[in-house]
Amino acid sequence: LTIRVRPLTCTETRRGDRQVVHSLGDGAVHVSATSPLGTVGTAAPPELSLSPDQVSAARHDATFGFSAVFDAGASQEAVFEGSGMRQLVELAIDGFSCTVFAFGQTGSGKTYTLMGPLAQSEGQPASPALLGLMQRSFTCLLEQSRSRGSDLALSASYLEIYNEQVNACPAAQSSPGGTLCPAPPVPFLCQVRDLLSPGPPCALSLRWSKTRGFYVENQLSVDFESLETIVSLLLQGAEPRRRRTSAHALNRHSSRSHALLTIHIRSRAVSAHPAPGEGWGASASPSKQGTLCFVDLAGSERVKETGSSGELSVEANSINRSLLALGHCISLLAKPRGKRTHIPYRDSKLTRLLARSLGGSGITLMVACISPSSRCLSETLSTLHYASRARRVTTRP
Repeated sequence: LTIRVRPLTCTETRRGDRQVVHSLGDGAVHVSATSPLGTVGTAAPPELSLSPDQVSAARHDATFGFSAVFDAGASQEAVFEGSGMRQLVELAIDGFSCTVFAFGQTGSGKTYTLMGPLAQSEGQPASPALLGLMQRSFTCLLEQSRSRGSDLALSASYLEIYNEQVNACPAAQSSPGGTLCPAPPVPFLCQVRDLLSPGPPCALSLRWSKTRGFYVENQLSVDFESLETIVSLLLQGAEPRRRRTSAHALNRHSSRSHALLTIHIRSRAVSAHPAPGEGWGASASPSKQGTLCFVDLAGSERVKETGSSGELSVEANSINRSLLALGHCISLLAKPRGKRTHIPYRDSKLTRLLARSLGGSGITLMVACISPSSRCLSETLSTLHYASRARRVTTRP
């Protein structure tokens, strides 16, 4: 589990927000939460006054330890190499189910960490230095295929979970960004939507079988052989007209859904001299089937802070409920095996689809994205506490 701290934004700098998050090296991060304005108890002007949650959080400094911490100056390449992402790609080629999570408060840099700048398209690609974990992983995947002498059959699927409804809301627990479970139900239909389908994204059904576990019925899977093709699929699915995004007070490009892009990998070491007439990998060792899944979770929100109303408010409540269900499963999985109760994966579509990654035989990398701003103090602390619990979860690959 790694932490990424984004830089202060221009708005935060102009407003006079303090930087309260500091990397100490060797995977340690310190939150100097004495107060956004200095010492606890210092009177704040009305425009910088603290919420009760921020005042409570400001009374405690805290230090956390993780596998790696990337501060605001870390490059995209440094995050890729230092997080263990290259090793995860290699494990996926070897036949393991691998998952990468990005989670945190809205506007904390999750999508940027995974994809790079939002203002990119096939006609206007991002600078190579700014490409995220996904594009760098695609490049690594294809390079590994060539260097290993493996014949890879690659395909991609891409979906979003929008307006998630949760069957049961667990008792007060913190979600990745610190928002507690809202009470009212979501009046709009939850949709699992295919982001690669021709035309507008279509809603799909979530099924379960003994052999496959939870899966999405009739989801489109697209074969690819080149970096250009898979990057094109990524950008296609992330277009605003396909994946739901909206603007609010904290984020001009807020993701309103959870997005899951999965690379399906069938690999086989190929003989240098295959027999005439033999098909794909016929003279090679048995094939391995792995997956590499990238999960861009929608950011948790405090409606009071974002200024959301109407449909945006409904979406925020839906996002928070979904993240809380995920947090509840992680909290239970973090307990010693002998003390665990039933893990309620079926409470939400998100946890059903991630069940294998969380508690099965998969290998998972979690990237917790946080803001260094004093204004985001309570949400940052909540994300770090959440990440600390998630770090205790172990799987059996």
